[in-house]
Amino acid sequence: MSTAWIALICAGIAEIGWPVGLKISQQPGKIVPGVVTAIISLVFSGGLLWFAQKEIPISTSYAVWTGIGAAGTFLIGVFYFGDATNVLRYVAVGLIIGGVILLKAA
Repeated sequence: MSTAWIALICAGIAEIGWPVGLKISQQPGKIVPGVVTAIISLVFSGGLLWFAQKEIPISTSYAVWTGIGAAGTFLIGVFYFGDATNVLRYVAVGLIIGGVILLKAA
């Protein structure tokens, strides 16, 4: 796996941080740490995406980046914030992950 792909995967993981930071900022007394988390995650994630796009086409890199972010944010929402879930929601996230894997394989 190339450095660009490692950077892209890390960018996708960092992408999870900004919506989580925004959610944390909605809790009483946690606006500052939540917003700071969101901003740091955005900068880090964007920087890694920028680096990855030097070698990986934008069509692939953006889809992988958002897919990792969407699936990861879903899982954090369910397991940490108690978001409602059902089998169909897990199937939908599985399809997102499957799409990311197919993009990498293609």
